[in-house]
Amino acid sequence: MRFGERGEWYVVGQFTLLGLLVLALWLTPSFSPSWLTWLGRGLSWLGLGVLLLAAWQLGRNLTALPKPKPGGYLVQQGLYRVVRHPIYCGLLLWALGSSLAHLNPWTVLLCGLLFALLDRKASLEEHWLQERFPEYKSYRRRVKKLIPWIY
Repeated sequence: MRFGERGEWYVVGQFTLLGLLVLALWLTPSFSPSWLTWLGRGLSWLGLGVLLLAAWQLGRNLTALPKPKPGGYLVQQGLYRVVRHPIYCGLLLWALGSSLAHLNPWTVLLCGLLFALLDRKASLEEHWLQERFPEYKSYRRRVKKLIPWIY
């Protein structure tokens, strides 16, 4: 199997953007008022909690790659009843919260780029999930993609 056939470039892009966001949080000035800093920190912690719980609920299906593992099964319970990609949702909550807590053009830009990349990665993942699991089509109609009840 060649590099990229299972969506490896999305993982490289995802971790690159996360690394750049962490650097921006450390190296750039913050323009957040204190109330926004606290709100952002709260969202960040909530995002980490969602990410960890969703990873645990995914169980042995967990992979950073968008291509599902062979022999995997479709998870539709727990956080997966509320949003189809709760790990990405948690990651985006962390990024948004961190960006609000340390507000500047770089953190906002990187958060927006991460959203766009995870949205595309989720779309590729859904293509493969729909090929493997016939019931995915109805699950997709019932449950929002990245933001519960909205998108």
